[in-house]
Amino acid sequence: MGNLNRVMLIGRLTREPEVTEFKNGGKVANLGFAVHNTRKNAQTGEWEETPVWLNMKAYNHEHGRKLADLAAKLHKGKQVFVEGHLVLEQWDGKEDGKHHSKLLVYVDAVEFLGEKRPEADEAGGEPGAEGPADHAPGEHVADAGWPEEPAAKPAKAGRRK
Repeated sequence: MGNLNRVMLIGRLTREPEVTEFKNGGKVANLGFAVHNTRKNAQTGEWEETPVWLNMKAYNHEHGRKLADLAAKLHKGKQVFVEGHLVLEQWDGKEDGKHHSKLLVYVDAVEFLGEKRPEADEAGGEPGAEGPADHAPGEHVADAGWPEEPAAKPAKAGRRK
């Protein structure tokens, strides 16, 4: 039987990205992320949201995807669509010598979801104005840097007899 390790989430960043640079020139952005599960409360009958807190890592890859650089442009509260896969990181503690593990989402692609920013943009625009775009509308980070293909022309409707 085959395996599938794929995560697709829409949520918000819970903290500013923390970018770490390695000696070899690589980078990783550590992200805090939250999504909500909706469930019905058995006692009240009301629907309520339960937050799910996740840790994510976005790496710059040699083959062109600069996810850490892109993630560094995100800010706390920003809503994004994330595609990734689950990874169990394991290590032995330096101080206590105990075995530790943490389940993370490694980011494979990010899509910014459009929303107005509450503060003024860098160009000195009015508060609430749309900020400068980091990408083309609807652009998927995995496709960043590739030219957009022109939209197909609609087919002409023929006459019916």
